Amino acid sequence: MPGKKSPVGLFAARKLRLKRKKFRWSDLHYKRRVLRFAKKYDPLEGAPMARGIVLEKVGVEARKPNAAVRKCVRVQLVKNGKIVTAFVPYDGGLNVINEHDEVIIERIGGPEGRAYGDLPGVRFRVVMVNGVSLKAILEGKKQKPMR
Repeated sequence: MPGKKSPVGLFAARKLRLKRKKFRWSDLHYKRRVLRFAKKYDPLEGAPMARGIVLEKVGVEARKPNAAVRKCVRVQLVKNGKIVTAFVPYDGGLNVINEHDEVIIERIGGPEGRAYGDLPGVRFRVVMVNGVSLKAILEGKKQKPMR
């Protein structure tokens, strides 16, 4: 009879526990969580939101099967100088934003911190412009302050 893969018996608990610990490292989700890869390579450095300066307006083509040019902005973060692309939501949202405006971005909510929906490589969205909510500006409730 060939040997068993796992130890069995009354005193096998320690060995079983060590073995389970060793093989958990082959699980991608476990490895990412324990080594904190999401935080390590995250432009926001683990924060829920970040402030940045608009460098340029860009149009990102949507992934198949959709055909559209999604309005986005390139933002340089204040805290670490990293440059990211952020989606500008709402109809006419890009008309409100100018270059050198100060915006606040948040995560867009894709799987495992990755890109969302049909936007390739875009992981963030704009929520505020010059300290005022983008939605409030577009609804006409507030004026956009000039910097």
